[in-house]
Amino acid sequence: MVSSLLSSLANYSNLPQGSKEHEEAENNEAESSRKKPVKAPQLGTLMGVYLPCIQNIFGVILFLRMTWLVGIGGVIGTFVIVFICCSTTMLTAISMSAIATNGVVPAGGSYYMISRSLGPEFGGAVGICFYLGTTYAGAMYILGAIELLLIYIAPKAAIFPLEGLEGAEAEAALLNNMRVYGTILLTSMATVVFVGVKYVNKLALVFLACVILSIFAVYAGVIKTAVEPPIFPVCLLGNRTLVWKSFDVCAKTVETANGTVTTQLWSMFCDSPLLNATCDKYFTANNVSQIQGIPGVTSGILAENLFGTYYEKGDLIARQNMESAEDQDDPLTNSNRYVLADITSFFTLLVGIYFPSVTGIMAGSNRSGDLRDAQKSIPIGTIAAITTTSTVYMSSVVLFGACIEGVVLRDKFGEGVHGNLVIGTLAWPSPWVIVIGSFFSTCGAGLQSLTGAPRLLQAIAKDNIVPALRIFGHGKANGEPTWSLLLTACICESGILIASLDAVAPILSMFFLMCYMFVNLACALQTLLRTPNWRPRFKFYHWTLSFLGMSLCLTLMFICSWYYAIVAMVIAGSIYKYIEFSGAEKEWGDGIRGLSLSAARYALMRLEEGPPHTKNWRPQLLVLVSTDTEQNVEQPRLLSLTNQLKAGKGLTIVGTALVGSYLENYDQTQRAEQALRKLMETEKVKGFSQVTVSSNLRDATSHLLQASGLGGLKHNAVLVSWPRNWKQGDEHQTWRNFVELVRETTAAHLAMLVPKNIAAFPSNGERFTEGHIDVWWIVHDGGMLMLLPFLLRQHKVWRKCKMRIFTVAQMDDNSIQMKKDLTTFLYHLRIDAMVEVVEMHDSDISAYTYEKTLVMEQRSQMLKQIKMTKNEREREVQLIHDNTTPTSPTTPATPLTPAEGAKSPGEQVQMTWTEKCDGEPVLINSLTTFSVALSSFRNQSNVRRMHTALRLNEVIIKKSSEAKLVLLNMPGPPRNRTGDENYMEFLEVLTEGLNRVLLVRGGGREVITIYS
Repeated sequence: MVSSLLSSLANYSNLPQGSKEHEEAENNEAESSRKKPVKAPQLGTLMGVYLPCIQNIFGVILFLRMTWLVGIGGVIGTFVIVFICCSTTMLTAISMSAIATNGVVPAGGSYYMISRSLGPEFGGAVGICFYLGTTYAGAMYILGAIELLLIYIAPKAAIFPLEGLEGAEAEAALLNNMRVYGTILLTSMATVVFVGVKYVNKLALVFLACVILSIFAVYAGVIKTAVEPPIFPVCLLGNRTLVWKSFDVCAKTVETANGTVTTQLWSMFCDSPLLNATCDKYFTANNVSQIQGIPGVTSGILAENLFGTYYEKGDLIARQNMESAEDQDDPLTNSNRYVLADITSFFTLLVGIYFPSVTGIMAGSNRSGDLRDAQKSIPIGTIAAITTTSTVYMSSVVLFGACIEGVVLRDKFGEGVHGNLVIGTLAWPSPWVIVIGSFFSTCGAGLQSLTGAPRLLQAIAKDNIVPALRIFGHGKANGEPTWSLLLTACICESGILIASLDAVAPILSMFFLMCYMFVNLACALQTLLRTPNWRPRFKFYHWTLSFLGMSLCLTLMFICSWYYAIVAMVIAGSIYKYIEFSGAEKEWGDGIRGLSLSAARYALMRLEEGPPHTKNWRPQLLVLVSTDTEQNVEQPRLLSLTNQLKAGKGLTIVGTALVGSYLENYDQTQRAEQALRKLMETEKVKGFSQVTVSSNLRDATSHLLQASGLGGLKHNAVLVSWPRNWKQGDEHQTWRNFVELVRETTAAHLAMLVPKNIAAFPSNGERFTEGHIDVWWIVHDGGMLMLLPFLLRQHKVWRKCKMRIFTVAQMDDNSIQMKKDLTTFLYHLRIDAMVEVVEMHDSDISAYTYEKTLVMEQRSQMLKQIKMTKNEREREVQLIHDNTTPTSPTTPATPLTPAEGAKSPGEQVQMTWTEKCDGEPVLINSLTTFSVALSSFRNQSNVRRMHTALRLNEVIIKKSSEAKLVLLNMPGPPRNRTGDENYMEFLEVLTEGLNRVLLVRGGGREVITIYS
């Protein structure tokens, strides 16, 4: 038993996983291949987790700042800080144990756990934050070591002397000394790490021994104070603490055989050693007294130290409840003789300074590959280490308050006790045990940070999720991360240039707290999502504990320093967006993907509750493209137009149809889908691709139309290009398929967008610097013609184009009033456009007016709606959606007139379209009957249809020949399929001579509203 323990101690290492492999690689190179590689020791809980965690948690703050924290914050306040911080790390350790026991954790430790649980974006962001925290921890340890060296071990070694300097000058000299010596020590440590981690490994046991011996020395000193308190007197002038450096006796005068003689203290405050000398007013008015700096644990001093005393920078460290004769109006003189507060202190500052002393809980999980049974050792060892260190910290708070005088606790650098380290004055057998022990332990902790941080950066770089860090994945032949070490040293130097331990501590607190917060989030997310693979061996966890730990971390971040917290979040957020933008395509089965699936399922279930309101309508496009024999898309500009229409942020499905059998054409299907995705990526179209295979093209397209989408997230508009060369004999099936597609979209109540001359449409890289988008609003289509130009003008291609709306009036209409009404209507729609009314004979537009069954009445009534009173308009808000639901595939319902809108619900006019027995559509009004019966499109002669197309085409070319884009109403196809070719000819004549045309057919519902 003893021999195995000694063997474990001999092989003890506090290096992270990955370092040992590099050490063995170096040894193997030296010994060539004569011997087999020495296998890494299989460590147990004590040597593999518990002791490394102990060594990492206990550190510089315990030895250099703990007594000061108790003095400033009081026993109660400091105990609260310690309890909150320790509770945070305990909850984090519980979450970490659950994650670490849910599989093997390779090199990277916490980074690996977070990235595999929350995805590459979160993993990269938090991994880099944890790397920065570890790096700044190295800077903090180095600054602590230099503080011990220059203030307590060798004050004479200062390059910039402090003697005779006061205030800002003395502070600047101290900081410059810290910078110079810190840089020298950092360079030395980086060189040691670069030469080989085996040298760091050999010193690990020494550093561990220093930490443990120092803590035992403190407890032994506390026990000794109960029997025989150490002699550490403190000299007070009045109630002010004096700096005990330049005098030997704590008195103004002493009695000798020759009479009363003044002391060195007298000379410090008076202009001569004579008794009649002129002295400082405060010195004259107050007596000098000497008190015991460490009265002992049984002295009852605890009651005086229960509550905190906070100071502004430069305040005097004075004893509480002690009288002092002073004039408040007199300025402070001889300030360098007194112990002063070096910084402004407040509760949140204390939290930020203390928190780094509870970090280091990841030491066990970072080396899981070296453990005999990681899934057993990590939870037990980590939680036991946190319990031990928390007990030590909490007991230290109480014992320091019970043993040490308040003015000594608040004396950060021990100036009132002959320049001794305050915690050292309590130690037994000598203060030097603590001073030397803490110096070596801080040096060791700094070496471990400089060893661990580069390997963490190397693990992130090797995952290849941050392209900018790729170079840091390389190193020496044995894998030693040379470039990562260089970057780590540079970042560490920036912390050393800050030169203040109290300023660096809150910075690394932010990064560690952010890391711990995401460890808790990862555990909570995996637990709540109930992922089948979430089966940790550690069972003592719950999502509520993880959320509590996450909340504590976030709260502590803002308590420590709200501006540092914001900076840390901005850094993490920037890295997150960079990884997301650079396209880290990593599928790690992370919880965020699982959360996305759950959220998507929930949202889809909610969408099923009903159709969207008019205000929420946006084009959800099904883009139908065709492919050639090589499965390349024949109309790439169709996707360019899709991108330009996506200001509505709706759904996009790009689909294509293939002829054949799915079994026989599976590879072809995959190639087609890959080609679609590639083109979508090129055109920056965010959406989905879909390929269907059927025995003929017509059925395959129909299947696409029917089956695309999921639940409530379905397309409401179809975008398909005009069939080219449709007049050629071998292309007759193409235009027949097109007409059938128009019929199917009409039957499915889908809108349809048909760009003609798609090759002439602009690419996403083009820019129109001027020009117009012309809308020919011949019949009302639910507002599609108004909405589409607005969406296009949101895109940079069309942004500088102006919108013009041409509306056609009959000869007996009031054109001036119609223009005025339409301008007002557009104003209420918040659409900026010029309006022009074109007068034409009824016979010239008969094909439109009869087929669409609209004439001008419906449009006129709609324009009149904007003249309703406010109360009437409010009543219409709720009804507008219902009143625009189609009762026929081709016809939007007629809006109510103002007079009709004012009627009670039971008396409202219901205007619907029905069929006569001979198939003619007629508008039935429950109050009135139109005097003119409307004829169907298919009963019109070809001559009349062509006349309509020619007359409209002439007018459109006259007004819009220079327009960048023309939008036109697209009439529905004839019911009799024998007229399909005439229908195609009609559309061809209508759009002849126009460069870019977008034919628009509404889906039978309102898509735009004047209401907010």
